[in-house]
Amino acid sequence: MSDILWSPTTERIEGSVLREYLDWLAEREGHPFPDHDAVWAWSVEDLDRFWVSVVDYFGVSMTPWERVRTAAPMPHTRWFPGARLNWAEHALRRGADADTALFCLREGGGAAREITWAELRRSVAAAAGWLRRAGVRPGDRVCAYLPNTEHAIIGVLAAAAVGAVWSCCSPDFGAEGTLGRLAQLEPTVLIAADGYHWNGKVIDRAEVVARLREGLPTVRHVVHVGYAVDRPAPEGTTAWAELLAQEVPLEFEPVEFSHPLWVLFTSGTTGLPKGLVHGQGGITLEGLKWAGLYAGLRAGERMFAFTSTGWALWNMQLGALLHGAGIVLYEGSPAGGAVWEVAARTGAEVMLLGAAVVTASAGSSPPPNRLRHVMVSGSALPPAGYHWITDNVGDVRIDSTSGGTDVSGAFVGANEYAPVQVGRIGGRLAGVDCAAWDSDGTPVVDEVGDLVITQPMPSMPVSLWNDPDAARYLESYFDTWPGVWRHGDWVTLHADGSLTVHGRSDSTLNRQGVRLGSSDFYDVLDTLPEVAETLVVGVDLPDDGYWLGLFVVPAPGATLDDELKQTIVTTLRTRLTARHVPDEIVEAPAVPHTLSGKKLEVPIKKLLSGRPLDKAANLASVDDPDALRWYARFAADRL
Repeated sequence: MSDILWSPTTERIEGSVLREYLDWLAEREGHPFPDHDAVWAWSVEDLDRFWVSVVDYFGVSMTPWERVRTAAPMPHTRWFPGARLNWAEHALRRGADADTALFCLREGGGAAREITWAELRRSVAAAAGWLRRAGVRPGDRVCAYLPNTEHAIIGVLAAAAVGAVWSCCSPDFGAEGTLGRLAQLEPTVLIAADGYHWNGKVIDRAEVVARLREGLPTVRHVVHVGYAVDRPAPEGTTAWAELLAQEVPLEFEPVEFSHPLWVLFTSGTTGLPKGLVHGQGGITLEGLKWAGLYAGLRAGERMFAFTSTGWALWNMQLGALLHGAGIVLYEGSPAGGAVWEVAARTGAEVMLLGAAVVTASAGSSPPPNRLRHVMVSGSALPPAGYHWITDNVGDVRIDSTSGGTDVSGAFVGANEYAPVQVGRIGGRLAGVDCAAWDSDGTPVVDEVGDLVITQPMPSMPVSLWNDPDAARYLESYFDTWPGVWRHGDWVTLHADGSLTVHGRSDSTLNRQGVRLGSSDFYDVLDTLPEVAETLVVGVDLPDDGYWLGLFVVPAPGATLDDELKQTIVTTLRTRLTARHVPDEIVEAPAVPHTLSGKKLEVPIKKLLSGRPLDKAANLASVDDPDALRWYARFAADRL
């Protein structure tokens, strides 16, 4: 066992939502559940009964179902067929009218905008009424380009109330990255802000929004959110205030359990970003379980997630609403320890943020706060981060979690019974039958293996967008072991039930806790006349470091000099995001491919991670073996 940094008190355990659920479950099932280990074991042994217990304990309101789930294997499993419900109805039913539902702040201070539950319900009703009058029907797509403000919360709730499908990009995305996602959905409505705040600056996005309007021909209505820049709504758009102008009843469209709620995008190594379609029912159950049993939220409390609308943490935080808990929305940079000041100022009990933000906070001095629980996601929290939180934030449970966009939730994390061990995740979450497998598909303990999920979860995507035969879905998660979800993380499942996540086992880039698709880089850089081809690779380094390298093959007659490097950096920063700027730009003689034309990202990542050439790739399947040998020599020289 690693260093134990914190252990729960008996009083904390007995006063938790988790313990209340276990007591209720013991009476229902007729046998005791002494701790979390007991309920996890039961939940994967009788998966259907566990999820029915979540439905009953949290009082999910839906029409009768035919059975708990279909017999089809993943990814074709369907949960609660025949049932109808509405996620937005559950998100808006618990909060007391006078309590604050949304605390809205931005960098630079100023008064917080506090929106009560009564005001939130009124705004959602008005916006949903406007959508209906605009012709939006169940299944239509409502897309957004919004920062982390109340407009996005109202928008997603209104879209869900109508039965429409929501998808949102953060305004730190450029036009190309946004269109590569939203154009796939053929939206009928676009809600777009004029800008956002970052590091003391107002970032004007009027030009990007104009390009989005041109590049989304299916959009019939554009809603202008005048937020960061003082200018009137452009011609041909509807001002945000008009959405909220009419007082109408709050109505919810009952939809099938698996009816699409939102599309979250995650980028693979080739092609367009993958659109993960999550169902209304699955997200309702996952949000109730995660925010209730694991975040421990109750009505009247509040959660603060430092996130943008382009990260799955934004969607995960919405689970707080299902319990009548408020959400703190902060729009801006975390520089100078701003996130801890926001947590203290708003009286948040639970905080959710990326590990990189904790690391960047090391020089700050957080003010006194009410936090009892700090949840860290995105990437592994380094040991120094655990100690910094304990020394500077207070007597809080540190909960390092892993899961994310794919399930809009978590596979593993802490619980009220688990001690906090430096560098480890507490354990597997109830209803998640996960394990570490070796290359032969054998479960391993205290050894590095592939993270796999062997039974379905309600919050797994019901489909991928534009993937009618599930070919891309199967290729993404089930190509190694049919019927078993391979997540693409290297993990160690320790004998005591805790876990260590070692990083991505595939070629997806994970920088500062945010996945970046290599195809986004190529789509942008291929437009530069001085560049013939590029290859981007991310490598995990010792001490929880990360190296993002960009290999560039200059076009004939061009040279990878300082001027071209600066052009590449500027292009990536302005057309994508600052996170896409590489740590190093390296000139390469060529980019090797498979015989079918795919860039050899995974083999080159293996080389840079120390794997010998004969173990990293089969030269017989490479179009240019000499080019791959160059990368092998480059990697050997760096090690």
